[in-house]
Amino acid sequence: MAVLNKIRQRSLFLILIIALALFSFVLTDLFRNSDALFGGSQDVVATVNGTNINRTDFMNRVEQMQSQLGPNSTSTQAMSRVYDQEVRKAIMASQFENLGLSVEGDQMKDLLKQSFSSYPELQNAAGVFDENKLTEFVNNLKALNGQSAPLGTFQINYQQWVSTENNIALGAQERAYYAMVKAGVNATLGEAEVDYMLENATRDLNYVQIPFTSITDSLVDVSKADITKYIGQHKDKYEVEATRDISFVEFKEVASVEDEDNLKADLLALLDNKAEFNDTTKNTDTIIGFANTTDVENFVNSNSDVSYNDVFLTKGQLPTVAADAIYGTNVGGVYGPYKDNGFYKLSKVVAETQLPDSVKVRHILVPHLGAQSAQPDVTTTIDDARALADSIKTVVTANPSKFPELVTTYSSDLGSVSNGGEYDFHPITQMVKPFSDFEFQKEVGDVDVVQTVFGFHIIEILDQKNKSRAVKVATISRKVEPSEKTIDATFTEASKFELALQKEAYQDAAKERNFDTKPVNGIKVLDENIPGLGSQRTIIRWAFEDGTKVGDYKRFSIPSGGYAVVQVVKATKKGLMDTESASATVLTEIRNEKKAKMILEGITGTTVADVAKNQGKASNKASAVNMKNPTLSGAGAEPKVVGAAFGLEQGGVSKPIVGNKGVYVVEVTKVNEATSLDNYQAIANRLSTARTSASETKVYQALKETAEIEDNRARFF
Repeated sequence: MAVLNKIRQRSLFLILIIALALFSFVLTDLFRNSDALFGGSQDVVATVNGTNINRTDFMNRVEQMQSQLGPNSTSTQAMSRVYDQEVRKAIMASQFENLGLSVEGDQMKDLLKQSFSSYPELQNAAGVFDENKLTEFVNNLKALNGQSAPLGTFQINYQQWVSTENNIALGAQERAYYAMVKAGVNATLGEAEVDYMLENATRDLNYVQIPFTSITDSLVDVSKADITKYIGQHKDKYEVEATRDISFVEFKEVASVEDEDNLKADLLALLDNKAEFNDTTKNTDTIIGFANTTDVENFVNSNSDVSYNDVFLTKGQLPTVAADAIYGTNVGGVYGPYKDNGFYKLSKVVAETQLPDSVKVRHILVPHLGAQSAQPDVTTTIDDARALADSIKTVVTANPSKFPELVTTYSSDLGSVSNGGEYDFHPITQMVKPFSDFEFQKEVGDVDVVQTVFGFHIIEILDQKNKSRAVKVATISRKVEPSEKTIDATFTEASKFELALQKEAYQDAAKERNFDTKPVNGIKVLDENIPGLGSQRTIIRWAFEDGTKVGDYKRFSIPSGGYAVVQVVKATKKGLMDTESASATVLTEIRNEKKAKMILEGITGTTVADVAKNQGKASNKASAVNMKNPTLSGAGAEPKVVGAAFGLEQGGVSKPIVGNKGVYVVEVTKVNEATSLDNYQAIANRLSTARTSASETKVYQALKETAEIEDNRARFF
């Protein structure tokens, strides 16, 4: 009580302390997220040349894009597609503004006419595009306040229409822009002549190569200072994005041996009849088992994760792991349980027949209104189509010779009309089920009307090949899944490992428990997938958070079921690559530079023969070397060496040249000048075509590289 009295007496003091603590907490959060404190761009996905890409608009576009890309796409893929589009739009907009490129009213009307002239909603009674209809349609969209209206085969609202208009205008501006670019990149006759000379003027050479490999790496010392200096001198080659290296241990929720044994026992329990007390009737009922039931379809559908499939199967169509056993089982017999493709199965052979492996038929397809693939001009009702099909069947049964004539008159199956309605020998899987059931289960010469999703088929079986036994199999399938006990055990195991990391090093703790650690290096801030774990934006976002440091670890749920305990192993900041990371590629280049100096210091002699003798190397010949493809036979691409050779007169010998693969001394043995052409226009045309075809990609890439782009996507995705 004394303590409580003291607290009451100092309540004002306590309130002040709590208030200060809360204020400190808020300030800490604000300083951690300086954008919130200083009014930064929390709603800006990116800024391109001073133009902001708004988060709300961007997210709406991403949602639309994901809908367009379909169910197999991810939000990250949709986001990347929209981001590229928005960046391009912003970059090109600044170009259009600088050049005064715009789309005016009359031009916009023409563009809309070109894009929408075929839409009935925008046509007059004569079927011609009508500007008044367009104006009326747009005004109607505006009045719908966000609701959609039909346009052709799709629905569109006012905002989508505005976006479509903007895209059409943007496309026109881009075409005009690139037309001007292409007009300025055409090759001149002078450039064509130079290109011709580079390709056709050649030199025959003698040369000696002292390769860098002639000096062993152990003789060349490369220090960290050398690597750092080299990186600084070649910054453009060693600029890197921010990356993270992680390591993870995966704890999968996988069915245990006990789970599988229990699943097999559950299946076996379905086989025999069992007595079960009925609470309603207060009697003991006999529940018929799978081995004795006559209603196999209902039994399977009530007890299986996969519905009953009422088809006859050849041996080759049965599950591979059990094909021999099932095919050899008599009607009424049961095989299993057996494991197949992630399921435990119990299969009962319920019927057998003789089926051909392929069938040849001819048919006439009578479509009706609403049938799949029916043409727009089909107005026949389903009852009228059935009556017509029955009439055609009567005619062809009485007079088979009329079949081809009736195919031409009535059949809508364009794939077979030109062939008299025939389909040559084909397997049971080629046609839709009602069609294939008839052609494979009936006899040669049978004619009947069969209804499918395409309409009514009048089918005649012309021939069948290689009949063999086929069986109808009822299969109860249960998916192999971990039990609650196994799931709980997996969670416990992952949690214990995570707790152990509070006292033990990550690798040591994993090794002690025989867990495999899987490294993943070079993860970028906007990556989506982690090899071995699939789509894992949550892990990647955590790895790049300001509060996450090297050595930090965390447990994550994974989509496939289970957990991953992840540790950040390395964090690389955006900028120049660090010495350790760069050493793998830099070492060879620095060594070659040092080797070149060592080789140059050891070269004596003024001719190729002297240098070759001095260095203990053989001299080589290279014929018809040209500047357009600066390659030396026996040495590969060596543009510096070939360039130096073209600066020599016939008989001239070069000084030592440091090339890509070694140090060279070259002697020009013959100068072969190119014969001038009377006209270089054909070459100029070829060069112009190559340049203009590549201009759009190269120009945009150049504009993007010089643009000021601030990418904030990692804040939102």
